[in-house]
Amino acid sequence: MKYQAINKESLQRLMDVFYAKVRKNEALGPIFNDKIGTDDASWEHHKKKIASFWGGIFLGEQDYHGAPLRAHLDLPPFPREFFQIWLNLFAESAQMIFEQESAQTILQKAQDIAKRFQTILYDMPH
Repeated sequence: MKYQAINKESLQRLMDVFYAKVRKNEALGPIFNDKIGTDDASWEHHKKKIASFWGGIFLGEQDYHGAPLRAHLDLPPFPREFFQIWLNLFAESAQMIFEQESAQTILQKAQDIAKRFQTILYDMPH
Protein backbone atom coordinates (compact mmCIF):
# COMPACT_ATOMS: atom_id res chain seq x y z
CA MET A 1 0.00 0.00 0.00
CA LYS A 2 1.35 3.40 -0.95
CA TYR A 3 0.49 6.51 0.99
CA GLN A 4 -1.26 9.30 -0.80
CA ALA A 5 -0.92 11.77 2.06
CA ILE A 6 2.20 13.08 3.71
CA ASN A 7 1.48 12.55 7.39
CA LYS A 8 3.29 11.47 10.55
CA GLU A 9 2.81 7.77 9.82
CA SER A 10 3.97 7.96 6.20
CA LEU A 11 7.02 10.06 7.11
CA GLN A 12 8.03 7.54 9.77
CA ARG A 13 7.62 4.73 7.23
CA LEU A 14 9.79 6.69 4.78
CA MET A 15 12.49 7.00 7.45
CA ASP A 16 12.37 3.25 8.13
CA VAL A 17 12.78 2.32 4.47
CA PHE A 18 15.29 5.04 3.63
CA TYR A 19 17.61 4.53 6.56
CA ALA A 20 17.58 0.75 6.10
CA LYS A 21 19.05 1.49 2.66
CA VAL A 22 21.53 4.04 4.03
CA ARG A 23 22.82 1.67 6.72
CA LYS A 24 23.66 -0.95 4.07
CA ASN A 25 25.13 1.46 1.50
CA GLU A 26 28.89 1.05 1.22
CA ALA A 27 29.50 4.79 0.72
CA LEU A 28 27.01 6.27 3.20
CA GLY A 29 26.69 3.50 5.77
CA PRO A 30 30.08 4.04 7.43
CA ILE A 31 29.53 7.82 7.75
CA PHE A 32 26.09 7.43 9.29
CA ASN A 33 27.07 4.48 11.51
CA ASP A 34 30.09 6.39 12.79
CA LYS A 35 27.96 9.44 13.67
CA ILE A 36 24.75 7.74 14.85
CA GLY A 37 26.05 4.39 16.09
CA THR A 38 25.43 0.85 14.96
CA ASP A 39 22.79 -0.14 17.51
CA ASP A 40 19.11 -0.15 16.62
CA ALA A 41 18.12 2.14 19.52
CA SER A 42 20.38 4.93 18.25
CA TRP A 43 18.94 4.53 14.77
CA GLU A 44 15.36 4.58 16.06
CA HIS A 45 16.13 7.87 17.82
CA HIS A 46 17.70 9.30 14.64
CA LYS A 47 14.79 8.21 12.44
CA LYS A 48 12.28 9.76 14.85
CA LYS A 49 14.27 13.01 14.92
CA ILE A 50 14.52 13.23 11.13
CA ALA A 51 10.84 12.31 10.71
CA SER A 52 10.08 15.30 12.96
CA PHE A 53 12.31 17.45 10.71
CA TRP A 54 10.20 16.46 7.69
CA GLY A 55 7.03 16.86 9.79
CA GLY A 56 8.05 20.46 10.43
CA ILE A 57 8.43 21.08 6.72
CA PHE A 58 5.28 19.37 5.49
CA LEU A 59 2.94 19.29 8.48
CA GLY A 60 3.87 22.44 10.37
CA GLU A 61 4.90 20.41 13.41
CA GLN A 62 7.24 22.14 15.78
CA ASP A 63 8.80 19.25 17.69
CA TYR A 64 12.07 19.14 15.71
CA HIS A 65 15.01 20.52 17.63
CA GLY A 66 18.23 20.32 15.72
CA ALA A 67 20.56 22.01 13.32
CA PRO A 68 20.80 19.85 10.20
CA LEU A 69 23.31 22.04 8.41
CA ARG A 70 25.53 22.17 11.51
CA ALA A 71 25.37 18.37 11.75
CA HIS A 72 26.69 18.10 8.19
CA LEU A 73 29.37 20.72 8.74
CA ASP A 74 30.58 18.80 11.79
CA LEU A 75 31.12 15.57 9.82
CA PRO A 76 34.55 14.64 8.53
CA PRO A 77 34.87 15.75 4.89
CA PHE A 78 33.10 13.50 2.41
CA PRO A 79 32.85 13.63 -1.39
CA ARG A 80 30.18 15.84 -2.92
CA GLU A 81 29.01 12.83 -4.95
CA PHE A 82 27.67 11.28 -1.75
CA PHE A 83 24.77 13.75 -1.91
CA GLN A 84 23.66 12.14 -5.18
CA ILE A 85 23.84 8.69 -3.60
CA TRP A 86 21.74 10.01 -0.70
CA LEU A 87 19.23 11.55 -3.09
CA ASN A 88 18.99 8.36 -5.16
CA LEU A 89 18.27 6.28 -2.06
CA PHE A 90 15.79 8.89 -0.84
CA ALA A 91 14.02 8.92 -4.22
CA GLU A 92 13.82 5.10 -4.31
CA SER A 93 12.39 5.10 -0.80
CA ALA A 94 9.88 7.90 -1.44
CA GLN A 95 8.65 6.15 -4.59
CA MET A 96 8.17 2.92 -2.62
CA ILE A 97 6.19 4.64 0.14
CA PHE A 98 4.17 7.36 -1.58
CA GLU A 99 1.91 7.81 -4.56
CA GLN A 100 3.64 9.70 -7.36
CA GLU A 101 2.51 13.23 -6.49
CA SER A 102 3.51 13.03 -2.82
CA ALA A 103 6.79 11.30 -3.70
CA GLN A 104 7.63 14.15 -6.09
CA THR A 105 6.73 16.79 -3.50
CA ILE A 106 9.06 15.25 -0.92
CA LEU A 107 11.81 14.58 -3.44
CA GLN A 108 11.74 18.17 -4.72
CA LYS A 109 12.17 19.49 -1.19
CA ALA A 110 15.00 17.01 -0.52
CA GLN A 111 16.74 18.11 -3.73
CA ASP A 112 16.42 21.78 -2.73
CA ILE A 113 17.89 21.10 0.71
CA ALA A 114 20.71 18.98 -0.73
CA LYS A 115 21.58 21.70 -3.23
CA ARG A 116 21.70 24.32 -0.48
CA PHE A 117 23.85 22.11 1.75
CA GLN A 118 26.24 21.35 -1.12
CA THR A 119 26.65 25.04 -1.90
CA ILE A 120 27.50 25.79 1.72
CA LEU A 121 29.73 22.73 2.23
CA TYR A 122 31.69 22.85 -1.04
CA ASP A 123 31.35 26.28 -2.65
CA MET A 124 31.68 28.69 0.27
CA PRO A 125 34.67 29.22 2.53
CA HIS A 126 34.22 28.05 6.14
